[in-house]
Amino acid sequence: MHRLAELRGRIDEIDLQLVRLLNVRAQLALEIGRIKHEAGEAVYQPAREVEVLAHVREVNSGPLDGGAVTRLFERIIDENRRLERLADAARAMESKERGE
Repeated sequence: MHRLAELRGRIDEIDLQLVRLLNVRAQLALEIGRIKHEAGEAVYQPAREVEVLAHVREVNSGPLDGGAVTRLFERIIDENRRLERLADAARAMESKERGE
């Protein structure tokens, strides 16, 4: 049982790192969204999504297969896109309140 607790502890540590990294990634996506907004570009850019998914499949060394990595990153990208839309809506509301 000691080994089991040790392995679970390591997973907990990795989960902490993953959450931190996902939040850093989300913060970067929000900044990219702000820049896209200022440039009048769409939040959803399918070509970039294809690039990201191809890249993560390429660097994956397993044991997760390419499909699993793709599904995980599709979800991550979807959540980042949701954050960008929320930020756009907040900017629009602020602009409206200022009478712009």
